[in-house]
Amino acid sequence: MLRISGPPTAACDGLNRRELLTVGGLSLFRGLTQTNLLRAEGSQAFSEGSARSVVLLNLFGGPPHMDMFDLKPNAPDSVRGEFNPIATSVPGLQISELLPKTAGLMDRATLIRTYSHKYNSHNPYNVLTGFDGGKDSDNYFAKVTDHPGIGSICQYLDIGAKDVPQYVMMPASPGYTQALRRAGPYGGYLGSRYDPLFTVCDPQIAREPKHDYDAVVPMGHPTLPSLDALPGITANRFSGRGSLLNQLDADLARLENSGAISRLDEFRQQAFNLLSSSGTRRAFDITSETDSMRDHYGRNLWGSSLLMARRLVEAGSTFITVHWESKGKNHWDLHGNCFEMLKTQCPNLDQLIAAFVVDLEQRNLLDSTLFVVMGEMGRTPTINKAAGRDHWPQCGFSLLFGGGSRRGVVVGKTDKHAAYPTERPVSAGDMVATIYHLLGIDSRMTVNDLGGRPVHIAHGGSPVFEAIA
Repeated sequence: MLRISGPPTAACDGLNRRELLTVGGLSLFRGLTQTNLLRAEGSQAFSEGSARSVVLLNLFGGPPHMDMFDLKPNAPDSVRGEFNPIATSVPGLQISELLPKTAGLMDRATLIRTYSHKYNSHNPYNVLTGFDGGKDSDNYFAKVTDHPGIGSICQYLDIGAKDVPQYVMMPASPGYTQALRRAGPYGGYLGSRYDPLFTVCDPQIAREPKHDYDAVVPMGHPTLPSLDALPGITANRFSGRGSLLNQLDADLARLENSGAISRLDEFRQQAFNLLSSSGTRRAFDITSETDSMRDHYGRNLWGSSLLMARRLVEAGSTFITVHWESKGKNHWDLHGNCFEMLKTQCPNLDQLIAAFVVDLEQRNLLDSTLFVVMGEMGRTPTINKAAGRDHWPQCGFSLLFGGGSRRGVVVGKTDKHAAYPTERPVSAGDMVATIYHLLGIDSRMTVNDLGGRPVHIAHGGSPVFEAIA
């Protein structure tokens, strides 16, 4: 995909010149300013951390913590739900009977039971940025004034391999089933050159859902945009499309005397080379995996995405997000039919966690890879009339494996209904600061917003040292 930004007139080939120049979903020029170029070139505000890569599995919608990782079996029926707790590999720690494989791995995990914030909105904004001061009406959709996501900061600091994408979001952009751009994963005021590479997918479902809370497992796997064309595409071929690229002249005229214009070709060439590199093609070639490994993860969209994430970790990508939201009503927003939904969702999640953690262990990658499982909020302790649970940002969970996190640890306690933290609440900023710390990034670092004001990348949060080895 090759698109152009510019005045509101159509180019001779029919492309609208307001569109952004991208290649395979990587933003190239929107937000390209002298300041950003100099920052990208000169920033070294990090040291090597225990985690070289982060894989974040975002359970979109808000997973019910009291039905998964913080069961209250002595609570009233209106609170406790249908499932029983089972023992884990950590003495005294119990989790849901729907997660038996994960239970056997809890001695490798840090479980945070008190993820608590005030941002009640269905997007990964708080999860990916650490900012929870927004409002649903203002911050639901992505916009250029948003705070940058963790992966965008990693790209800003140029952390990771150079021959594969440093920041990837799979299986597609958040909100793709609703044709919207949910806030959170983007470069925001740093510019869209720090957006992730979004994969694309065309999941297939065996049947149409009966209603909004009837989860049907999507099958398929993520692919690069225009993946079929990539092997035949070279930087020279792209550079030869001068009639399109020359349209940038008007847009970049203001940079002619800034010094940035002299570097434009280099950044453009880097993007072209990245998408056409053998490293990128190999990382996204899931067909090279054995049948037994694909079955181990599961052939569904989520299993394929986590398997792809492992391949990207091996290739050197820094920040990879798998956003669990797909057609087939496959999500974690459980306002109705909660317990039947969980009977589908939790076994899939259980298989994914076990497959990914064990696979990383066997490849000696777990110590250098931080694996985070969480959602943007928890659910209400009280079950509603539709047998569901509603939004509850006051308390939720986060599960961490590897990457310098502690093993066999529980952080925080909740009240008798899992409604509020009673010990060690962990804010969105704290959670993001913990991830930055494990990557070797100083969470006190600031970047300038569009008004030139310095903003802390963790928004006042501090690392959760109880979770760090």
